[in-house]
Amino acid sequence: MTKTALYVQLEAKPGKEAEVEAFLKGALPLVEAEPGTITWFAMKMGPTSFGIFDTLNNEGDREAHLSGAVAKALMAKASELLADPPDIYKIEILADKLPR
Repeated sequence: MTKTALYVQLEAKPGKEAEVEAFLKGALPLVEAEPGTITWFAMKMGPTSFGIFDTLNNEGDREAHLSGAVAKALMAKASELLADPPDIYKIEILADKLPR
C-alpha cells in the first residue's frame, strides 16, 4: 500500500495556461524515471487552475520526488508561468485501490 502523497496546486498567470499545460504533459517522462513514485497525475481543473497528485511508498520516496527533476524544473519556471508559488500539501494515505 502507498503510504504518502503530494498534492500541488498551480495557478497559471494570465496568458500562460497553454505553457503550464505543456509543462505538465512534458513532465511525464521525468516522473516515469522515479522508481519511488507509484502514481502521478497532472490535472487541469479550470481555465487557469492546474494540479499534480502523486502517491509514494514512504517519506523517503516523497522527499526524493520533492527534490527530483520535475520539482526542480517547476521551481525554475514558477515565476514565469505561475501567478503564485505552488501550494504543496503533504498527504498521508489511509487506504488505496491500485491495479495489482
